[in-house]
Amino acid sequence: MLDKRSTVLIDGPAGKLETVINLPAGEARGLALVAHPHPLFGGTLDNKVTQTLASTFAGLGCVTLRMNFRGVGASEGTHDEGRGETEDWLAVHEYARSYTPDLPLFLAGFSFGAYVQSEVARRIPCQKLVMIGPAVGTCPLGDVPANTFVMHGEQDDTIPLADVLRWAAPQDLPIVVVPGSDHFFHRRLHIIRDWVTLACRF
Repeated sequence: MLDKRSTVLIDGPAGKLETVINLPAGEARGLALVAHPHPLFGGTLDNKVTQTLASTFAGLGCVTLRMNFRGVGASEGTHDEGRGETEDWLAVHEYARSYTPDLPLFLAGFSFGAYVQSEVARRIPCQKLVMIGPAVGTCPLGDVPANTFVMHGEQDDTIPLADVLRWAAPQDLPIVVVPGSDHFFHRRLHIIRDWVTLACRF
């Protein structure tokens, strides 16, 4: 039996995957998998944007899982530029489905994590894909489902907004732009919470 917040080690293709599971206060209505930013630049499951996404989905009634990418924290393996990380998330999804078999699935990620979750979305259907500060230009980000929610900072100097708009334009994909925000949404985490709550309410 899981507590409201539990840490588990899940078997993945390259070894154990450190995963934090948050349970909603009431009855579980959905499942959310939340991916953190680039592990080679300090990204972990404790990243503030990642934690904000997790708490938001828990507030929506989702069982929420955050995994440390391979080579981060207690997760085994080494960085694989998104390929192995996608396979790892598929393993975590399979684990989660053992006790949430019929719940709607939400995939969410920040920066590199958004890219990885877009790859996961190619393999398994989801209710909605949520991408915060997607790593356009630094990762081979392709087309995404039409109902994908994307948020980006106006003053992001890590992933320029202009690059994101060029990527989104051929897909007719709307972008929520946060005025004055940098890549890490300093002092604007509440905006992520509020807009994701609106976009993913079910």
